[in-house]
Amino acid sequence: MSSSPCAAAAAAAAPLAELLGEALAAPDGSAVPVASLPARGVSLVGLYFGYSGAGPGAQLAASLAAFYARFQPARSEAGAGAAPEQRQQQRLEIVFVSAEQDQQRWQEATRAMPWLALPFADKRRKLKLWNKFRVSNIPSLIFIDATTGKVVCRNGLLVIRDDPEGLEFPWGARPFGDVVAGPLLRNNGQTQESSSLEGSYVGVYFSAHWCPPCRSLTRVLVESYRKIKESGHKFEIVFVSADRSEESFKQYFSEMPWLAVPYADDSRRSRLNRLYGIQGIPTLIVLDPKGDVITRQGRVEVLNDIECREFPWHPKPVLELTDSNAVQLNEGPCLVLFVDSDDDGESEAAKQLIQPIAEKIIAKYKAKDEEAPLLFFVAGEDDMTDSLRDFTNLPEAAPLLTILDMSARAKYVKDVEEITPDIVEAFVNDFLMDKLKPEPI
Repeated sequence: MSSSPCAAAAAAAAPLAELLGEALAAPDGSAVPVASLPARGVSLVGLYFGYSGAGPGAQLAASLAAFYARFQPARSEAGAGAAPEQRQQQRLEIVFVSAEQDQQRWQEATRAMPWLALPFADKRRKLKLWNKFRVSNIPSLIFIDATTGKVVCRNGLLVIRDDPEGLEFPWGARPFGDVVAGPLLRNNGQTQESSSLEGSYVGVYFSAHWCPPCRSLTRVLVESYRKIKESGHKFEIVFVSADRSEESFKQYFSEMPWLAVPYADDSRRSRLNRLYGIQGIPTLIVLDPKGDVITRQGRVEVLNDIECREFPWHPKPVLELTDSNAVQLNEGPCLVLFVDSDDDGESEAAKQLIQPIAEKIIAKYKAKDEEAPLLFFVAGEDDMTDSLRDFTNLPEAAPLLTILDMSARAKYVKDVEEITPDIVEAFVNDFLMDKLKPEPI
């Protein structure tokens, strides 16, 4: 027996309901069932993370509203009484995930927007969305598939800029080889085709001369590039410039021994930014010879592995917290086990204790083609760890098991005399099931 249309629509909306809840708020304040979106023909949902208010946010909202209107059914065609197959389908819905803390301001903002919003009261779900999609900058627009809930495009703001007519809808991910296709430059003016990258590890380097951290990383990366090539690896780097003029690009590129997308090819540079959802620079994405991502944390790996002994830097389940990788604490919830000594043996024992649990979590989410909801760290005793304890107002006790969520300014603390695998696993599972009560940072 075939299922009813209602049952089919509910099944199609199940992953979306898991993300967004049962209902969203319309501009008039009414509740819109998430299960109704597939029935309206919505195939793509844009999660719009940001604040309400004036200034750049208001300008972006106006541009986004014009873009959104292109995907709404034309009121004049077919008429309300026409059969569903005769009507133009909506295709795109946007859901505002507000960072606003004041309910009245949230109401004023959502009433002015033509799309839907996550209910203001659903603060826990809002936080989970920010963490799940690793939103570090706002405003941010992430497109997800309405059927599967999986990410289609991490940088929707570039879509609005580059494809304002929506001609490339649904902006799904394309293979790196397709996006980078075309001539690439050497700093001596010679060119070679991107097809020459086939079979090589590739670092896609998003950087700019005006950015001091970029220039610092470039100096280290030049030496890393040389060492990796000399070790016999087939490796190339492609520079994707965020410089503000071609003159700056040429000056900066003159320091680089690798390839670059021509500065004048703005559309190709933009497509690469969209492909990897670049939200800040410097960023170094490392790809395997098939073009699949090995790590998005190439910057951290280069700085931590000066001799490049661990290239191509496959991600480790558990990291030892250092000055260079502490930036990852801002990317989402992180389990941090503080130990009472900077002795290598004790840190290593702590990593071995956590690693099977971390591997299990990572494998579980990888099977769903999703990023793990936690990063895992061990922290010894040093000035950086002391600063982290001070900033998060943690007790001096050790061992100390914590989960730190910097974006939510929240912490979860397990202060026990002995840390065992069972304690760690229960702590992690309770966090993932929303059973822990956060303390403010």
